[in-house]
Amino acid sequence: MNLLEILNQKTLVADGAMGTMLHTRGIDFDKCFDELNLTSPAAVADIHREYIEAGAELIITNTFGANRYKLSKHGLQDDVAEINRAGVELAKRVVAASFKEVLIAGDVGPLGVRIAPYGRVKLEEAREAFAEQIRALAEAGADLIVIETMSDLYEVGEAIKAAKEVCSLPVVASVTFTRDDRTLLGDDPAKVARRVSDAGADVIGVNCSGGPSQLLRILKQMRQAVPAGKFWVKPNAGWPEQVSGRIMYPADADYFGEYALQFREAGAVIVGGCCGTTPQHITAMKKALEATPPAPVADISIADDDEITAEPAEKPTQLAQRLADGKFSICVEMDPPRGLSTHKLLAGASLLHDSGADVINVADSPMARMRMSAWAVCDVVQRQIGVETTIHFPTRGRNLLRVQGDLLAAHALGIRNIFVVMGDPTSIGDYPEATDNYDLVPSGLIKLIKQGFNMGVDHSGTSIGQPTNFFVGAALNLCPQDMDTEVKNLRRKINVGADFFLTQPIYRADDGPKLIEAYEAKHGKLDKPILAGILPLVSARHASFLHNEVPGVFIPDEDRQRITDAGEHGAKVGVELAVELIQGIKGWASGIYMMPQFHRYDMASEIIVAVK
Repeated sequence: MNLLEILNQKTLVADGAMGTMLHTRGIDFDKCFDELNLTSPAAVADIHREYIEAGAELIITNTFGANRYKLSKHGLQDDVAEINRAGVELAKRVVAASFKEVLIAGDVGPLGVRIAPYGRVKLEEAREAFAEQIRALAEAGADLIVIETMSDLYEVGEAIKAAKEVCSLPVVASVTFTRDDRTLLGDDPAKVARRVSDAGADVIGVNCSGGPSQLLRILKQMRQAVPAGKFWVKPNAGWPEQVSGRIMYPADADYFGEYALQFREAGAVIVGGCCGTTPQHITAMKKALEATPPAPVADISIADDDEITAEPAEKPTQLAQRLADGKFSICVEMDPPRGLSTHKLLAGASLLHDSGADVINVADSPMARMRMSAWAVCDVVQRQIGVETTIHFPTRGRNLLRVQGDLLAAHALGIRNIFVVMGDPTSIGDYPEATDNYDLVPSGLIKLIKQGFNMGVDHSGTSIGQPTNFFVGAALNLCPQDMDTEVKNLRRKINVGADFFLTQPIYRADDGPKLIEAYEAKHGKLDKPILAGILPLVSARHASFLHNEVPGVFIPDEDRQRITDAGEHGAKVGVELAVELIQGIKGWASGIYMMPQFHRYDMASEIIVAVK
């Protein structure tokens, strides 16, 4: 049988997962599955037989990891040819015994090492390793070569070249994608399809990745990029999850049956299953395809673009979702450490998270004093404590190049909430002689993020590969000396895309309504969430300093008197005042932005528990 001739006439049903089925038979994932072709051939043969009985018209050999690099981890690097030949011969015996016409695909997976330019293995070395494996598969009698689960376009290119050099069999080249519809190296489906086609693959594939829904979306983008191409689709049975120590996949067989029809309509000529799929999934796909006559293949044009891009690459941040749902949100600011140790910081973050803080805000060099990078702190807090962070992003001291590089760095670390501020002048900090220049004011940076990076382009309009997903906050002064100027600044930040606002510390519940009323009198309803700044008072001296020396802070006489009367119990009264204030602002504020002084995270914890 000639694969390409068959594909001009019908959509073939391929098999499902081999590894999943072996694992259910008690084979541990740390074992060499490929070696089973020699040591437990009956187990492999039984799985091939089950898939053929389920309706598979194409089965894949158990040779996914049978290359010299992966086999060397098990001391089997000298057995490449023997293991691959055994894999094909096993499959041939099962097909012969079935008395059915079933194609055998020689399976070739990634080498398991990084190749140039991202690794130390040279391209010609990678091609030689692929050639060694593919030659053995072809000589043993495979009907086609399947290069699958690839994520590096350089690697898949070398595998295709190797196949074309050592045999004349048809070649399927299939790539896997992450949750954001990009490969691990950031390539989108359109680019992948074009590169795989240009490299000489006869069939362009997508496999593994997520479930059928994601792969249908990717298939449409691939076919739009290469309209004349032939396509192979083998999705996982959904995203895996761990249940009682076992890896489980949620998508059932009937669901796969429904998607088999959609894959065919979108242009797939070979459909099957990957991780988590079983013979039951294949049966459902075969029955669905046989029961429904093929309709004309849908024309994938620009008109379908809305469907392709309608599902966002990433969910909104937890903070964005809470604010959108109208849930009162609690953010707490923490300063990065001045040295290398993060123990105290993590202890404080853990306390705040356990108490009910929704987000940890990480300041960037507050008061222009040298501290650990805010990026590092956000990353450590998110990974070790499991609480979402908001990074403070000053424009001062950053030129346009650094601003954009830092944005990419934040996104790569999984930091999505950004609070844009001007930043404290270096003249007041540890290094007054340090450069204080900047290319963007806060509103300019907000515009760059919301209208540039979040749309997939940088300041010059050049693509950054994919859109970012930043949720951007801006500063707001509820007690300005010049109300008109503050309203004008607020309007400008909203116009360029600010998503939410964090305010300076307030001590009067009616400060917010005054500014909101002034804004709405000129511009209509203010529909952006405001997180009111709460700076708990620690002592009478602390209150006096803030009231008299910090611009924009006004503490009512009665509050200062209460904390003075409390004497050594001033911190307790500070907690009471903060709780009372928070209760008083719930009518107009969407949450609070708490700034505990002197690392008094215990006070912040008390306040959070009281208002939760």
